[in-house]
Amino acid sequence: MVSTGISQTLTIVIPSLTIQTLTIMIPSIENKYWYYILTIDNFNREWPAEPRFPIHIGISGHVAATGQTLKIPDAYKDKRFDPKVDEETKYKTKSILCMPIKNAQGRVIGVAQLINKLDGSSFNKNDQNLFEAFAIFCGMGIDNTQMYEKVMRAVAKQQVALECLSYHASAPADDAKRLTKMPILTSQEYGLLDYSFIDFNLDDDDTLKASIRMFQDLNLVDKFRINYETLCRWLLSVKKNYRNVTYHNWRHAFNVAQTMFCMLRVGQMDNVLTDCERLALMVGCLCHDLDHRGVNNQFLNRSMSPLAELYSTSTLEHHHFDQCIMILSTKGNDILSSLKPDEYERVIQLLESAILATDLALYFKFRGEFFHLVEDKQADWSKESDRGLLRSMMMTASDVSAITKPWEVQRKVAELIANEFFEQGDLEKIQLKITPMDMMNREKKEELPRMQVGFIDAICMPVYQAIAKVSPKLSPLLDGCAKNRDNWLQEAQSKHVQDQCGRENESKDLCESERKDRKRSNGHDEKMDVS
Repeated sequence: MVSTGISQTLTIVIPSLTIQTLTIMIPSIENKYWYYILTIDNFNREWPAEPRFPIHIGISGHVAATGQTLKIPDAYKDKRFDPKVDEETKYKTKSILCMPIKNAQGRVIGVAQLINKLDGSSFNKNDQNLFEAFAIFCGMGIDNTQMYEKVMRAVAKQQVALECLSYHASAPADDAKRLTKMPILTSQEYGLLDYSFIDFNLDDDDTLKASIRMFQDLNLVDKFRINYETLCRWLLSVKKNYRNVTYHNWRHAFNVAQTMFCMLRVGQMDNVLTDCERLALMVGCLCHDLDHRGVNNQFLNRSMSPLAELYSTSTLEHHHFDQCIMILSTKGNDILSSLKPDEYERVIQLLESAILATDLALYFKFRGEFFHLVEDKQADWSKESDRGLLRSMMMTASDVSAITKPWEVQRKVAELIANEFFEQGDLEKIQLKITPMDMMNREKKEELPRMQVGFIDAICMPVYQAIAKVSPKLSPLLDGCAKNRDNWLQEAQSKHVQDQCGRENESKDLCESERKDRKRSNGHDEKMDVS
C-alpha cells in the first residue's frame, strides 16, 4: 500500500531528479535490520531475495541515528561508505544523497537514499530540497500505514480473542441436544402465571424448560422462526455466562423473566406491545445481568476497573448488553438469525434499551415523566416515546419484583441481596480503604428492616403504583410490595423497641451498679469512722 502511493509520486519526482538508484528503507520490528520497501534502479542491478542489512552501520545507519541529511559528492572518500556493496553488485557508487524519513512527531521511521545522478554530477541544494519534500510525503505514508497495520493487528487479535471467548462462552451442543429431548410442562404446572411464583422447588433444568415454555406461550418461537435446538443452546449459554455470585446470577435473571412473562400474559400487556417488543423484553430480562461481578457501578468506577474505562455511564448495563450480543452472534446460539433485517435491527435497539433501563440511575431519570403520563391519564401507547417509557418501567418492575413475593421468599431474597452488598462493602474496606455506606456495611446488618422500608419507599412502591394505573391486572405486584413493606416496617419497629428496651435495661443496670457502688463506699466509710 505504501509503495503504491510512493511509486505514483515518484513518477513526478524522478524525472526532476534524474538519478540512477533510489531506495526507501524502514527498520524491522526488532529494530535490528533495514528492509527495502521500495527500490527504483535504472542500472538494473540484481538485489538480494530478502533485502536487509544491519541498521546501525554505514551511511544509512548514521542518518537514522543522527536524523541529519548526508550529501556525499564522492562515496569512496567517505569512511562511512562500505565498498563491498559495489563489489557484490559490480556497480560504481559515486555520489549519495541520504536523508531521514520522519513521522509527525519527528521520530525517524525510515531512510531514503539517492545514488548517482545520470549526468555524473554531484547532488546539489535543489536536489536536496526536492528530495526533502518527497521524504516528508514518505513519512506521512509510512506512518499512516504502520498505524493502520497496528490497528488491523489489534482487530485481528480482538477477533481471535472473541472467537475463543465465544467458543468457551457457548454451551456444548450435546447439552442442547439433551435439553431438546426433555418434556416441557405447561405454564400452569410451572406456576408461571402467578405473580407469587416461587422457584425454590425448581432445579436448573426446570428453569431452562420453564424459560422455553415462556417463549412458546408468547408465540415467539413460531413468530420469529426460532430453531428449537438453537433456543435450547442459547438458554444454556446465557445460564453459563452468569457468574456464581450471591444474588445477581441466573436464578435472579430467570425470576425477572417470569415476572415480565406474567405482566405480558396475566397483566395483558401483550395486547399493548408488539411481537418485537415482547421478544426484546424477554431476551433482555434473561440477559440483563450477564457476567455480573457482584459489585455495583460505583465500585467499578472507584476501583478503576477496565469496564469503567470502556463505559463512562451505566457501566455494568452496557457490559451486560455486549455479553448478550456476543452470545446472540455466536454460531448455534443465534436465535435472531431468521428475523428480517428490519426486524433484527428493531429488536437489537429494543434489547439495548431494555437492558440499560435496569440501571436505577436511568429509572430515576425517566420515571417522573412516566408517572405524570399515567397520573394525568395522558399516555398514548401508540406513541413510541410513551411505549419506550412503559417498557423501561416494566423492566424495573420486573428487576425488583422479589419485593412483591410472599414474605418467606422476600425475606430470603433480601438476605441474599444484603450478603452480596456486604461482600462489596468488605472489598471497599480492604481495596479502597473507605467506610461503606450502611447498606454495604456488614456492621449495619441489624438495620436491614429499616433499609428495606427505605428501598421500598424510594424505588419499588412508586413504580408499582404507576403500572397499576396502566392496568388493574398489574395491581397484584403493588399489593405484594405493600404487604412486604408492612412486614419490614413491623420488624423495624420491633427492633427499635428492642433497642430502646435494651438501652433502658443497660441504664437500669448502670444505675443499680452505681447504687451498689455507693452502698459499698458508704459501708467502707462507716468502718473507717468506727476504727
